Order: sequence, then C-alpha cells, then structure tokens
Amino acid sequence: MKLFNKKKTDGTEMIGRSLGQETWRRLRKNKGAMMGIAFIILLLIGTALASIFYDYDKDIIGMTRDRFMAPNWQHPFGTDNMGRDIFARVIYGAKYSLFISFGSTLLGLVVGLALGAVAGYYGGLVDNIIMRLTDIFYSIPYIMIAVVVVSILGTSMSSLLFAMALGTFCNFARIGRASVMTVRDMEFVEAGRAIGLPTWKIILKHILPNCLSAIIVQTTLKVGSNIISASSLSFLGVGITPPTPEWGAMLSDGRSYIRSSGWMCLFPGLAIMFTVLALNLLGDGLRDAMDPKLKR
Repeated sequence: MKLFNKKKTDGTEMIGRSLGQETWRRLRKNKGAMMGIAFIILLLIGTALASIFYDYDKDIIGMTRDRFMAPNWQHPFGTDNMGRDIFARVIYGAKYSLFISFGSTLLGLVVGLALGAVAGYYGGLVDNIIMRLTDIFYSIPYIMIAVVVVSILGTSMSSLLFAMALGTFCNFARIGRASVMTVRDMEFVEAGRAIGLPTWKIILKHILPNCLSAIIVQTTLKVGSNIISASSLSFLGVGITPPTPEWGAMLSDGRSYIRSSGWMCLFPGLAIMFTVLALNLLGDGLRDAMDPKLKR
C-alpha cells in the first residue's frame, strides 16, 4: 500500500512510501520510542548471550562464603543470601519474564481478536453473548483468576501463562470488536460479500488488516503490563517459584533482607521498571506514528 505522493517546495514529487515505511519514518523522530527500542534490543541480546558469558552452575548458584556481597567489580549487582550473582540472575531471569509476558499477550491476542472480530462483524445476539462473557472475565481481578488456575493446574510457567492470557483477552476482544465495527460496512467489505467471499476470508484478509494500528499499539502496551502482572504473581508465590531466577521471584527472595542488603530487591526492581518503561515508550511512539491525525 502506497501513500499519496507529496510535492517538495521546488515542485518535484517525493517517491511514495508504503504504510510501514511511513510509520518507521515518523517513529524515528520520536526519541523516547527509539530509546525504548534500543533498550529492548539490548535486553534481548543480553538474554540470548547469557549462557555464553555465564556458566549457570558456577556463576549463579554461588558459594556460601560469597553471601550478601555488596556490588563490586566481580559482582556488579552484588550477591544474594545464597551467594548467587544477582547480575547473572537478572540476565537469566529476563527470558522467563519476557517469555511469560509475550506468550500470554500473544495467546490473549489470538483468542480476544477472534472473539472481538466475530462479535463486531455479526452483531446482534452473537455480539451480546460474546461481549457479556468478556465482561464477566473483565470484572474479575487477574490475581483471583491466577489463584484459581494455579490451584487447579498447579504452580508452573504454563499455568501462569494460561491464567494471564485469561485476563488479557478481554482487552483485545473489546478493541477488535470496536475496530471491526468501524470498517464492516465499508465499500470494500460489501464488494467482498458481493463476489461471494467466505466470511472468514473477509475478516482475515480485508477487515483485520485495516484494524492493525490499534491492535499493534495495544499489544505493545499489554506486554509491559503483563511483565508487572507476572512479577506480582511470582512475588506473591502464585507464579514462578524459586530457585528459578524470575524477576518477581527474586524480589520475593530479597524482601526479607531489604534493610541490610537492599541490592537484592533494587536491581530486579530496576529491571522490571526499565523494561516496562521501554515498552510503554515504544507503544506511545507507535500510537503517534500510526495516528493519521498526527501526520507530519
């Protein structure tokens, strides 16, 4: 899809850009969004290379004599109550926090978008049934959902991912429904019906591609909020349990020593804060870049 050509001040025409190219051009002007992208890329690279630079058994398990060491050149983030290197655990823990947040967001996106698209396209009784079901889940705090799911399925990463997806799909269902309702009666959709295209093809190939802006922005922001949710559940003992180096579980381990060894909570907390901040900056930048009212 090409955007309309624009004329320069000298009368010559600029080459048309695709929607993706135009979005990237505008996103690059947002310094906050670029800082967020840079931090996320560095975090992903560090997570991917963690096993190369650190031997888990040697550098993370630690020795009793290395307990409660303050940050130093050998241990930049210090060590915990078992002599484990906190910097290595934070890097290793990133893959658990990111996997849970991205996985639950993706699962909630697929389920919620499918339900929202069907509700928005058909309307009527189908819309009422789906949205009332969504309202029921939306009214239940995610912590209660997580406690029930974990009680049934047991404490594991898969059960936590499933529990968070149940609390995530509601937002995507609402956004998907609203987006579909704005375009379902447009001419290109009517043309698809007129030539006999099946409903699923009209929704997937003609309606949803025109709703991507709101969905992409919401996905980016939801990943950040799910990192906080996963860490909160692990902190409460409902999510990932020790000794897995997940950021929320690390905070839970360090809360008993927060006065004497505050670095045990400081650095996992900073990792959560900066990651969520980076994702929110990226989400805000994407929202501005994809908003047709803010074209520049």
